[in-house]
Amino acid sequence: MDTQPQWTPPQPGDGQGPGWPPPPRRSRVRLVPAILLGLVLFVAVSSLSGLRLWPSFPNPFATRQVDRSQPVLLKAIEDLEVFKAATGNFQVVVDLEESSRGIPLIIKGQRTLFVAGGSVDAEVDFSTLDEGAIKVSADSKRAEITLPHARLTKARVDPEQSRVFSRERGLLDRLGSVLSDNPTSERELYRLAQAKMQAAAASSDLAARAEQNTRGMLESMLRSLGYTQVSVTFRDPQT
Repeated sequence: MDTQPQWTPPQPGDGQGPGWPPPPRRSRVRLVPAILLGLVLFVAVSSLSGLRLWPSFPNPFATRQVDRSQPVLLKAIEDLEVFKAATGNFQVVVDLEESSRGIPLIIKGQRTLFVAGGSVDAEVDFSTLDEGAIKVSADSKRAEITLPHARLTKARVDPEQSRVFSRERGLLDRLGSVLSDNPTSERELYRLAQAKMQAAAASSDLAARAEQNTRGMLESMLRSLGYTQVSVTFRDPQT
């Protein structure tokens, strides 16, 4: 006859039943600071070492720039018929005084000092060359080229290099500039500066330097093509 074990109710203090001790919550509470400390150390080490150990996310509020400009339109292509052989850069000081006879400048009139910078080009025109301008020997060793003299272009005053250095105005002119809607025009200053630059370029060796540079360019180019003797002559066109 088999005997079955009898059930015995749990006794307080034996780890079972209502008298069981509460679960160890203190270890769970200590685990949270440990995790936070580990994250802080992870971020600090990655920052000091320069490594990016976590993905970077774009700034949703960052400013972006969108270029909706139209493409550049090429309107015309023109063949160059002149050779710009030299450029002269000039600077001039324009001292312009406007006054009335018999009235002191302190009452009516003005004096302006205008510092202007600009340039003048010297170029050789190839568009007027005819068949007789270039002569080549039978053995293709000698070449003679006749060109017109270099000419000066119109002087250009650069606004970025030009400014009014000083301006003295009489009492009436100051009062008139306050009441008038149009300020004092600087067109006359630019015109005078341009004329002075043009005259300075004409009296300089800019044209001679342009012819020298043109001669050197043609001699170097033709010698590279096999010509041993190259002659470049400048003369005024026949009228």
